Amino acid sequence: MLRIAVPNKGSLSGSAVQMLREAGYAQRTNDRELACQDTGASVEFLYLRPRDIATYVGSGDLDIGITGRDLLIDSGAAAEEMLTLGFAGSTFRFAARPGTISTLSDLEGRRIATSYAGLVHRHLAERDVSAHVIRLDGAVENAVRLGLADVIADVVETGATLRQAGLEVVGDPIMRSEAVLIRRLGAPSNGAVAQLAHRIEGVLVARQYVMVAYDVPEDKFEQAAALTPGMESPTVSPLARTGWLAVQAMILRTELHRVMDELYQVGARAILATDIHACRL
Repeated sequence: MLRIAVPNKGSLSGSAVQMLREAGYAQRTNDRELACQDTGASVEFLYLRPRDIATYVGSGDLDIGITGRDLLIDSGAAAEEMLTLGFAGSTFRFAARPGTISTLSDLEGRRIATSYAGLVHRHLAERDVSAHVIRLDGAVENAVRLGLADVIADVVETGATLRQAGLEVVGDPIMRSEAVLIRRLGAPSNGAVAQLAHRIEGVLVARQYVMVAYDVPEDKFEQAAALTPGMESPTVSPLARTGWLAVQAMILRTELHRVMDELYQVGARAILATDIHACRL
């Protein structure tokens, strides 16, 4: 049975559970359950602290897991990304008092407070910068004010919290993170692992695309098809009405209304759009 680690709390948890449900897997019915088996798919889901997932997967005790790229790198575990999942995005940056730090080289010898010491150590080592990294468990923006650190490294969204603490962003982002599907480093992706990956890929595509269907005169088909090329090509069928065709194609959700407007201008009619719940490409 395939064993999969799923975050048990935080922003990662709800989105991960929803994605797995959309992929056709049974999930726990309340947040107190620590495990759930989908016997039909021969899969067991274990709900764990997000920070622990990469460690379990890297050790080989669990087959695959869903966690954040930041947590994966911070753990130093022998695990690697399989898929990016498109949710729980965040940006990590350095911040310091205005005028104290301007470039990455200015971090040399400084004290840096962060909840992601492994991630920061790796970033500095890759750039040959030596600094003293202090690991804290949250609320790192207070570390400079209290004299514990010269710089912090943390998730930055709008920067409002940093400004309240008298800090400003320094340099380029350390990294951009999001939810990822991970496996043990070098582990094969076959059998049930490949099936789960294909299902999740199908969910990702279904979220990005809609199916558009319309009727169009035969002499306008080429113009209409140029607007809706589909993944391979549109599906075309003759209508009972002579000289007309019925067309179906997948288009990007973000392009839907523009494409519908342009199809109507070309001469298409009965233009309908429907959600795609799952697919295999």
